[in-house]
Amino acid sequence: MSWSDFYLICFLVGFGLTALALITGSTHLHLPHLDHGLHVHHGELPWLNFGTIAAFLAWFGGTGYLLEHYYGIWFLAALGIAIVSGLAAASVVFWFLARVLIAREAALDPADYDMVGVLGHLSIPIRAGGTGELVYSQEGTRRVTGARSDDGIAIPKGAEVIVTRYAKGIAYVRLWQDPADGLEER
Repeated sequence: MSWSDFYLICFLVGFGLTALALITGSTHLHLPHLDHGLHVHHGELPWLNFGTIAAFLAWFGGTGYLLEHYYGIWFLAALGIAIVSGLAAASVVFWFLARVLIAREAALDPADYDMVGVLGHLSIPIRAGGTGELVYSQEGTRRVTGARSDDGIAIPKGAEVIVTRYAKGIAYVRLWQDPADGLEER
């Protein structure tokens, strides 16, 4: 096997990995997970990941093949230039992943999704002892859930309510009374 064959194989493997990532990502095809020992903690991205490996192999192989096969450059010079080319491509991919894609991710805090104390309004009234529907906003998203009266009384459609507890997918609510309403009368 010659060096140009080695570079060509590296290029084809890198290009194949890139094509596989494109196809599986755009068609939502899920391949089996391989545990590679590199675990990502929130906000951290290992520099050695699928994208950087694929970019390195494709650019290392392509550059090395062109230099060795078509230009006949000395072996060590072609190897050095191919390594620099592969590292540059891997660096660009890593920069894009770390600064553009991962940068906007935030850790999920369970307290942000706690239902107790959430204000909303009823889109379907609650009958005495029955279930209605609560519409509320949480983390910038409009959400809907089943609701029951905390006291077992009927609550009309459109009433503003506050969640007092949440269990098994049902919000237990009571009518919301703004504490500031009593201050204005004094």
